[in-house]
Amino acid sequence: MRAHRLTLPVLVAAASLLSAPVATATAAPDVEWVEAFSPDGTITQVPVPVVAERRSAPSEVAAEVVPIQETGAPGDRFDLVFVGDGYAEGDLPAYRRDAQSKWEELSEVEPFKTYKQYFNVWRVDVISPESGVDNDPSLGSAKDTAMDMGFWCQGRDLATERLLCVDEAAARRYAALAPQADQVIALGNTAKYGGAGGGVATAAGGNESAGQIAVHELGHSIGGLADEYEYPYERYAGAEPRELNVSGDASGGKWAAYLGKESPDGGVVGAYEGARYHRYGLYRPTENSIMRTLGREFNLIGLDVMAEAFEARIPELGARRVVGPAVVGLGDRWPGSGSGSGAGSESGAGD
Repeated sequence: MRAHRLTLPVLVAAASLLSAPVATATAAPDVEWVEAFSPDGTITQVPVPVVAERRSAPSEVAAEVVPIQETGAPGDRFDLVFVGDGYAEGDLPAYRRDAQSKWEELSEVEPFKTYKQYFNVWRVDVISPESGVDNDPSLGSAKDTAMDMGFWCQGRDLATERLLCVDEAAARRYAALAPQADQVIALGNTAKYGGAGGGVATAAGGNESAGQIAVHELGHSIGGLADEYEYPYERYAGAEPRELNVSGDASGGKWAAYLGKESPDGGVVGAYEGARYHRYGLYRPTENSIMRTLGREFNLIGLDVMAEAFEARIPELGARRVVGPAVVGLGDRWPGSGSGSGAGSESGAGD
């Protein structure tokens, strides 16, 4: 079978366009869906009430911006920005360690490990009046912080303690102090597991397991990848999705060049039913990549899509063509990839 290049999606700066479930006619206008992450790696969507009014925000914000890693001009790099909430002035050393450790964890995962030198990583040292975040250690515990971060989604979802929400507008204002912000990650000053997805992803700064949230979210913001889990809807009956890692074609024709190949996330590329918030009618390339469960690897399709996104974004990569057309479309350069049995002939079994 002839190798081919995947059609590159537009590099998006806000993952919320892809991480929100497809709207339905019955969706309540006062509810928004937020991506929630469990300690066992399970990812779901949780409906929470929309905040009608937030406390008044300052027209201007100020904080020191420190480069964790600066490798080139912002227009020629992917710029990742950390902002911290609930870190008082005396907590800044802990915030520096938290941001550094999250970046180190992220940069050890492919494809970010390969393209590490094409990231600019910025740390915005936001100082909060008080230490900690709302509803930690218990529901009702309030803290005066710069971005109003809190568990139970700031008290809006009393069923999901781990849902760590933030005032996204405030987080973006602080992130805008950096030269550029392609993805914003807000770290909370807490060791309790928690986080949330979106254009501003959140994670517990002091929790070792929460770093995987950033890995998943960059799949959205760099590669335009869809979520591969099936909650909360049943059967999909819409048009073919634009994202390259999900399809309504049960044969897996969208990623035909990969069928039967071993994938770094385990198993063989095929067509597995259940993806993009629907249990039936949509298919994913592998059983369980990080776009479905935290702690996993990206599958071959996701890796190659993001490789092409880096090529499109980074001028020197596009000029040198580090990843050639004979490689992209087959995924053989990634660790853990290779030809499986029946390559290119059969799709995988559904769930």
